[in-house]
Amino acid sequence: MLNLPAEAALKAQSPGGFEFLIPMVAIFAIFYFLLIRPQTKRQREHDAMQKSLQKGDVVVTTGGLHGQVTGVTDDVLTLEIAATKTDRIRVKCDRARVERRVAQGKGEQEE
Repeated sequence: MLNLPAEAALKAQSPGGFEFLIPMVAIFAIFYFLLIRPQTKRQREHDAMQKSLQKGDVVVTTGGLHGQVTGVTDDVLTLEIAATKTDRIRVKCDRARVERRVAQGKGEQEE
């Protein structure tokens, strides 16, 4: 059996549940404000950009293709990636695969 001052010293050294909880909450708050919150904001902006694509916009796909939007549907964009004197080269691309908009178009184009 231990004497009373030794038992009191052991109880004073062992951390309680509340003292362990404070650093965990602080770590979660740091992760939230430095990692999670900025990423969700960036994702919302990217989704809004993809929804607002229209004819005439110049875009870059995740695969690295640069092209001008010539056709728009709900999920598929038609991109003109090159033009010669006689032909226009167009490809279809998922709207979700557009990484960024380089230049905004002026609306409808003549074909």
